[in-house]
Amino acid sequence: MNRRTIRRSAAALALGLVASTAPAAVGASSASAAPYCGITWGSLTKSSTTMKATTVRGLRAGRHACFDRLVIDQRGPATGYHVRYVPQVTQDGSGNVVPVAGGAKLQVITRAARYTTPPAMPNVSGFRTFRQVKWAGSFEGQSTVGLGVRARLPFRVFTINDRATGTSRLVIDVAHRW
Repeated sequence: MNRRTIRRSAAALALGLVASTAPAAVGASSASAAPYCGITWGSLTKSSTTMKATTVRGLRAGRHACFDRLVIDQRGPATGYHVRYVPQVTQDGSGNVVPVAGGAKLQVITRAARYTTPPAMPNVSGFRTFRQVKWAGSFEGQSTVGLGVRARLPFRVFTINDRATGTSRLVIDVAHRW
């Protein structure tokens, strides 16, 4: 073999190695990337059609390591819900826009009535994801809350029943990031 043939063979071998390892290296790096805090919730609508006679007792919010949490306390068993990102939060009954601060807005509908004055809204200043919680009204057995968040982020929704006290909670967690 002459030097020219050896160089061509070495170049071909090097190109072959790079070509055969490059896709594996790219695939390996994306496959090894774990979701943020193990969160795999997504940002699509979450809902449950359960209907029960219950009322909203109050709202509260909390900060956690990977997400911010909104809790709607209810008197009675857990009810259905419909939670989704919307361009504007609207008021029950009238359809009027309820201004809510934030880069994205979650409209939280709970199948629980609130017949007295609106509950106090939690102060979410200083939260990593939440920007504002705003009451949007009650109408025909359901209540709506506007939740302003920093951006469209993954969220989950679930209910908790406390049979001992006859109360329940609707819980909305919004991740700090994707």
